[in-house]
Amino acid sequence: MADEIQQAASKALMREMGLDEANIERRKKIVGFEASDLPRIAAIRDLVTQHTDDYVTTFFNHLSGLDDARSLIASRAIAERARQLKREHLVAMVQGEYGMKYVEQRIELGTLYAKAGLDARVFLGAFHQLLKHIGSAVMKQVDRKPLDGFESFMSLKKIAFFDIGLIVDVLVFERERVIRQQQESIRELSTPVLQIRERLLLLPIIGVIDTQRARLITESLLRSIRANRAKVVVMDITGVATIDSKVSNHLLQTVTAARLMGAHVIVTGLSAEVAQSLVALGIELSKLNTVGDLQGGLEEAERILGYRVLTTATDAGPAPEGS
Repeated sequence: MADEIQQAASKALMREMGLDEANIERRKKIVGFEASDLPRIAAIRDLVTQHTDDYVTTFFNHLSGLDDARSLIASRAIAERARQLKREHLVAMVQGEYGMKYVEQRIELGTLYAKAGLDARVFLGAFHQLLKHIGSAVMKQVDRKPLDGFESFMSLKKIAFFDIGLIVDVLVFERERVIRQQQESIRELSTPVLQIRERLLLLPIIGVIDTQRARLITESLLRSIRANRAKVVVMDITGVATIDSKVSNHLLQTVTAARLMGAHVIVTGLSAEVAQSLVALGIELSKLNTVGDLQGGLEEAERILGYRVLTTATDAGPAPEGS
């Protein structure tokens, strides 16, 4: 079951990375792999498969001496799985089949490295040691025909570089994915949509608004309107110092989209500088319902929703005698 889940995850990642058959063939062409390389690799197949454990040991011995690889080596379960996949990798390297199934196995190995936090430079160093060990073994085996041995090793090295490209791409892709997720989390924290009471939302916006953040504001607000069945939204921009034409137009589109979802938007905290900027930019303001400050905006929102705020006099003193 775990293997099936991992295979599904690897295939999904391949789709995300655009690793289809055409892309794979292009990668082979980049490293110069040709049909003539197949018999040369086949000539050293037995040598590689018979000494697979030695090569795996070389790879992981190099990693074990590096602090940067501690996260991969420290976990026994991860290390054992990595060793198993590396054995399968080395055996597959000399089988002559380098299609989608082969790439899927490399993606699974790269994903394991990425989850363990292995740096691409550390992986490259260990892989270099592995190739050096294989190259030395090949040259010793064919000492009477060194040119044949060299050509066989160079053909295998093409596949090695093909593999390196795949695994490094996975390491980079997964690291970028983590960065993107962190950025999204930070942006969501910077644009919270708060439910004040039933059908009433508050969207406080603080800091600089760029195009990307404006898009996130729109997405967050519309999701919250739907989830909370909101009828009124108070968008407070007291903490916004400047605004440009793209962002202002995006905010207007946000107001329009909210209206289409049945919510009325009240904009509060419009500073003199922002107001002057909007006028200078020629932004159409007739579509905006603006109120001076947040308190006034909330009072307007409650009025629209039909709420009444009653005040009681607590310091009026005793009632007149006889009243």
